[in-house]
Amino acid sequence: MSVIEVGTREPLASAQADWGSDATRAPDRRSALKQALDGLPDLRFDVVAHRVVHGGARFRKPTLIDNAVLAELDAVSELAPLHNPIAVETIRAQRALLPDLPSVAVFDTAFHATLPRDAYVYPLPWSWHTEWGVRRFGFQGLSVEWSVRRAAELLRTPAESLSIVVAHLGSGCSITAVLGGASAATSMGFTPLEGIAMGTRSGSIDPGVMLYAMRSHRLSADALQEVLEHEAGLLGVSGTTGDVRRLLEAAAAGDDRSQLALDIFVRRAAEGVAAAATSLTRVDALVFTGGVGENAATIRGAICARLAVLGVPHVPDGPVTEDALLASGDGQPAVLRIAAREDLVMAEAAAALVAR
Repeated sequence: MSVIEVGTREPLASAQADWGSDATRAPDRRSALKQALDGLPDLRFDVVAHRVVHGGARFRKPTLIDNAVLAELDAVSELAPLHNPIAVETIRAQRALLPDLPSVAVFDTAFHATLPRDAYVYPLPWSWHTEWGVRRFGFQGLSVEWSVRRAAELLRTPAESLSIVVAHLGSGCSITAVLGGASAATSMGFTPLEGIAMGTRSGSIDPGVMLYAMRSHRLSADALQEVLEHEAGLLGVSGTTGDVRRLLEAAAAGDDRSQLALDIFVRRAAEGVAAAATSLTRVDALVFTGGVGENAATIRGAICARLAVLGVPHVPDGPVTEDALLASGDGQPAVLRIAAREDLVMAEAAAALVAR
């Protein structure tokens, strides 16, 4: 968590609540949150902003939280089981610990409200869309929003004039095409499971594989969800970890499956960037953000090498610790490394809502 004074970028203070490698299995969220709050200096808070991954069709903008809103967020939790239940539990814990402060939910899906219809409607029976609400929502929008704003600064060009692909690569991953400051295409879909391979999530796979697992190997829907959310992705291929840092170390030591997991990750990420580019008029820039995108220089380099066919330039494979323009050339897309700052976007949105 960050304490932000709106109008500044460096946090006044920050703290972490350690919920382990799988936050869905943390036993006591309230105690962990209290410990994190106790570690902050004595500051006056005006509003608390909460990142909520899935807003469903109902929530398209920052929203003041009350009991009715919490009930609605509970209702869409099944669409983001790794994220929304944690957010709702944390909101309830925060409201108990800081009951006099207004709380605002800021949604990862909101940035993607501009997706065109041919990008968010799936080729499924029409009633699934109109009656069941099945559609692409897109996620990690807070990170993408900041990446676009920061890229505009680094490129000294208004965001409305830019045509950008943002690759948010972390434990969860998404690729988003942004045209004129608005989301034009994104890889995550109805849930955060769709898209490129991730740490423990499969990303997009042949739906027939799931039918085969259910019919021929008797996997229940719950068992299949457990596999796709917690046991697939880089962890599933390597058999040891979904953490790219550890996979790079193991691959360097000669572990074949760790190298294969990384190769799959690079391939799928490059494919995602190339697909996103088809929704743009041109590619002015490719932005890498998220824990892997910011810190794994060899992964960035390997993805760019695969995209050379589209004119993406070579980038250095040395570490970069600040926001930077990694490569730029005449007629080629710029390549940028930008630190994810969802906290800034959330703070500004929450402060603006409360001020209104």
